[in-house]
Amino acid sequence: MRPLSALVLLLLLAACGGTDADAKAKLEGDAPAPTTVSAENIVVVSLQPISSGPAISGALAAEREATVRAQISGPILSTAAEQGSRVAAGAVLARIDDRTIRDQFLGARSGVTTAQTAADIAARELSRNEKLAEAGAIAERDLEAARRNNVAAQSQLDDAKARLSLAQRQIDDAQVRAPFAGVVSVRSVAAGDVVQPGAAMFTIIDPRSMRLEASVPAAQLSEVRVGVPVSFTVSGYPGKTFSGKVTRISPSADPATGQVRIMASIPNEKSALVAGLFAEGRAKSESRNAPVVPANAVDLRDVRPWVLRLKGGRSEKVEVELGLRDEATEQYEVLAGVAAGDTLLIGAAQGITPGTPVRVGAPNDRAVSKN
Repeated sequence: MRPLSALVLLLLLAACGGTDADAKAKLEGDAPAPTTVSAENIVVVSLQPISSGPAISGALAAEREATVRAQISGPILSTAAEQGSRVAAGAVLARIDDRTIRDQFLGARSGVTTAQTAADIAARELSRNEKLAEAGAIAERDLEAARRNNVAAQSQLDDAKARLSLAQRQIDDAQVRAPFAGVVSVRSVAAGDVVQPGAAMFTIIDPRSMRLEASVPAAQLSEVRVGVPVSFTVSGYPGKTFSGKVTRISPSADPATGQVRIMASIPNEKSALVAGLFAEGRAKSESRNAPVVPANAVDLRDVRPWVLRLKGGRSEKVEVELGLRDEATEQYEVLAGVAAGDTLLIGAAQGITPGTPVRVGAPNDRAVSKN
């Protein structure tokens, strides 16, 4: 009876305009044609580093910086460093006219010689009078007078030495020197200028270490602590990432912006970074290797997030448990549901109905299509 029924069905299909091939397909129960997706619509779950933490932005500044100021007044005779020059610790940056100070120094040195002579005489006189007093040869008042003269002479010697020391320091200050090895970032004076004590002359920075002065939202302050690594990019170095560590956190937030200032130390041994560059990045509060998927592979509209996995040539809906979210790379850590090596559908391919046969087309097949 079964062959007869099949024959009847073939005759009926032929009568209705169908072909033998159509009839055979119906009899054999052919599956629907698979949906073709391009390689751009799939992603493979992989183990890779993932981090989380608040975004930061700010400017770079030298970790070590000093403004060299004039300690004496006078005209500048010469300068020995230009902006951008590298200088060694103690190197002479400029010379201030010290002729008046040298006259004062010579007077102070002469005063020390005179005072030293007077002090020596007073000391010998006191010693002689003390011996005479022991022998009863002089009155007590004469001994007291010798003691007062000795004290006065020693005081005058100390004053003369102090004046000489001051004059020597002023002569030394006439040669303006670098406080440490670094680079001249600012030169504010030139030969012929007249400076007064306290006037800024040079700014020296040590380029071997920079700091990032950045801000984080107060709501995310709990994710930042001293020692947390930071990574960032800077203007002028596209595509290059720099790193450092948080060294200080401000104890107060800006009431106007709600931001908290942080400082991060940045090694700069090759002197690639310069002060003043704008930086954007993130403080990495957590970081680990884990199965990672792009954010556009996860559907968050249901009660539990899910992905569309390609398995056995068909799409299947799989609920997943998510961990860290990397805001910078727009990726999720997957704790459960899928594993490294699984293939997921992304983008337009996420609209495919679960259970649909799927095949991957050539890399340049951008649209989801039916065969």
